[in-house]
Formats: sequence, structure tokens, C-alpha cells
Amino acid sequence: MSIERVPPKHFPKVEFGRRAMASGVDFLIVWVVSSLLGGSQLGIQIVQILVFIVGWAILRVIVPYNNQGQSLGRYAFDIKVLDVESARIPDLQTFLRREGILCLSALLVSITLSNIIRNPTAILLLIPLAIDCGAAFSDPQFRQTLHDRFAKTMVISSRRGYSLDLKVKQILDKVQRNMRQ
Repeated sequence: MSIERVPPKHFPKVEFGRRAMASGVDFLIVWVVSSLLGGSQLGIQIVQILVFIVGWAILRVIVPYNNQGQSLGRYAFDIKVLDVESARIPDLQTFLRREGILCLSALLVSITLSNIIRNPTAILLLIPLAIDCGAAFSDPQFRQTLHDRFAKTMVISSRRGYSLDLKVKQILDKVQRNMRQ
């Protein structure tokens, strides 16, 4: 009796730009809401950080868990998160592991954006995000980032969504054609 290795299912890969834009939409929503509570006082900054973490948990954990693996940004760009082993929507604990790592990186980006003018060295806070997302370039099969590898998830293209990237391309093509005439 021999053990055969079953090849993993092949899913449509997601371009890095689409993943970045989907995460950017989610980040922007959470960042704007948490920034509304911002200020220069220490107590307000702690509240801002807590609001960011809670907003991230709602938008990137609870919403995808109840919405077929899609947050608002992922829905806008037709992508979703699946478990690598079962090829199904991950459970809540897997989403918490995955997004906990990403939340820390996103929080550092938020702090960078708030402090970059006063302290230009705050740009160094982007290094953890660059390392995390840079790992996807070394994985040609699944294009998994470090947080995906840790949580054993993958991001795939979906048929269900708004197709924002395609709609923007159509609008830009139409504008270009009108400008030529």
C-alpha cells in the first residue's frame, strides 16, 4: 500500500494589485473611522488605537466570516479567503489568527500616516508590512503572505463581487476614447 500525494486544487490566482487595493479599501474605512477620534493627547490616541483594532476585527474578521470570506474591500475587487486544506471558508479562529497579524501591520501603517510629518523616521514602521506581504512574491503556487501561511489560508478570485477594478478600467478606457475624439 502506497501513499499518493493528492495535488491541491487549483484556484484562480489574484494579482498583487487587486489584493493591495482590497486591503487598502478596508484599511481606509477603518483608518478614517478611528481617525475621527484622533487628537494630540495621549488618552485620545489610545482610544483611537482601540477603535482601530475593534473596527479591523469587525470589518476583517466578523464580516468575512458571515459573508463567504469577503470583507467590503474583497467584495469590491472579487476576491475571497479560503482555508488551504479544506478549500472552504475558514472558521472564526482562523480568521482571528490571520487578521491579528495583519491588524498589527495595519496599525503600524496607521501610526506612520499620523506621524510621518512630525517624525519622518516613522516610515520604518512599514517594514513589518513589507516583509509580511513580500513573502507572497516567493510563493508562485498560492501567493501566500506570511499571515496566510501562519493561518493556512489563501486568497482567490471570486465570481461574487462588485468588480470595482474592472469598472474603473472601463471608465478610464471610455474617458481615453472620448479624449482622442
